[in-house]
Amino acid sequence: MALALTDYERRRLENIKRNDQMMASLKLHQKSNQLSSAPKRQRIEIKGYETTPEKKPKTKSPIVIRRSLRSRGIPPDASTASGVEDDLAASPQKPTNSSSHLDPLIRKLGRLPMQQAYSGRVSSNRQLIDTIMDMSENVPLTRSKKSVAVDCFDLGSLVLKPDNIARMLPARILSVAFFPSEERTMVVVGDKLGNVGFWDVDCEEERGNGVYLYSPHSAPISGISVEPILSKISTSSYDGYIRLMDVGKETFNMVYSSDDAIFSLSQRPHDVKSLYFGVGKGKLKLWDERAGKISSIYNLHDQRINSIDFNTENTNLMATSSTDATACIWDLRSASGAHRLKCLKRVNHRKAVHSAYFSPSGSCLATTSYDNNVGLLSGVEFEDMTMIPHYNQTSKWISTFRAIWGWDDSNLFVGNTKREVDVISTVNKTTTSLESPYMTAIPCRFAAHPFKVGTLAGATGGGQVYVWTTR
Repeated sequence: MALALTDYERRRLENIKRNDQMMASLKLHQKSNQLSSAPKRQRIEIKGYETTPEKKPKTKSPIVIRRSLRSRGIPPDASTASGVEDDLAASPQKPTNSSSHLDPLIRKLGRLPMQQAYSGRVSSNRQLIDTIMDMSENVPLTRSKKSVAVDCFDLGSLVLKPDNIARMLPARILSVAFFPSEERTMVVVGDKLGNVGFWDVDCEEERGNGVYLYSPHSAPISGISVEPILSKISTSSYDGYIRLMDVGKETFNMVYSSDDAIFSLSQRPHDVKSLYFGVGKGKLKLWDERAGKISSIYNLHDQRINSIDFNTENTNLMATSSTDATACIWDLRSASGAHRLKCLKRVNHRKAVHSAYFSPSGSCLATTSYDNNVGLLSGVEFEDMTMIPHYNQTSKWISTFRAIWGWDDSNLFVGNTKREVDVISTVNKTTTSLESPYMTAIPCRFAAHPFKVGTLAGATGGGQVYVWTTR
């Protein structure tokens, strides 16, 4: 028996029937089916070569189980110690400078105009060029370091003034040096991106802040050398290039190019026509400007050479430090046909050695290692060895510490993770610190002004430079 419909149900069925008739007259059902099938056909056409829209299985990332050297029975390696990657790696890749405005092809030119490499905030670098040329014209023909003022120098007189702080470069600084000028204080630094910055500390306020920025390289700056005439500055980089900034000609000249990274650079005293640089795994090359070629190649270390320094009193003695955990003193008079030098003294550390510098008198050698020690060699033949504990661990944002000498043989200056400058006394082997409320970053690389006793520059991982002076 059929159930009787209520008035509500009867009206509902009539509305459904009337809507179906309306949709049929407008052909909405047919158009709806066409639209629903369109995305599927479109996906198949985009793939083109595929006949079916089958999904590919997702590629799973392999599971990598990390195991320590100790669990694998492998002894520790000094060259793989933790810390700054490009400072510790034996053969780092050559990164490109993404911040540079220069085309990569321009970098390979033999002559790169200074104005084309200029990327500073000040619109022109003319003021810097004029200042350097004026300094160069006033350089004495013969000069030597002042030693009289050192006798009365008080370490406690060093202060950091707010005006002596500048953000010079956009990235972590690896190299810092003073211009060897008695009249003016000018700092030159190089960073991880291949930028080279100049700071005229004595610049008058109406002429700007005195900071100028150039981009002559495409990888970390590993060395800076300012010639005594002041108008020529050599820079080396991990990009395998050595460039000579000739301020008089307003160019960056290509001195040397290599497929291997260059890790260190130095000039022998009283020999501005030669460049010594560490390249690849432990090789030392000598570039002779007069001959326009490499005159000597020496195999000195098993890993990269981090620093090169010469004894000022006996320029035949050269010191090198290496990631192979050693520092050596070499006699340049002992060069042999086998591309080797005679090693007069070898210092063994447990981890990478990042610097080895002779003292101002040439009678001592200081080494800085990632094994938390600063080594001190002394004696007539550097036979006395002392290890001074110092915390040298740095993160990847900070360049490795390198202890430098001050203006005599009594003090070493080195970075401190507490945003201070540690001063190590070579007399009593104690450590004191220079503190300042204006020091807002960790100083990691230092330079002492060769002619202004008490003027010390410290560079940071953030591109800042702090210049300490006497009161």
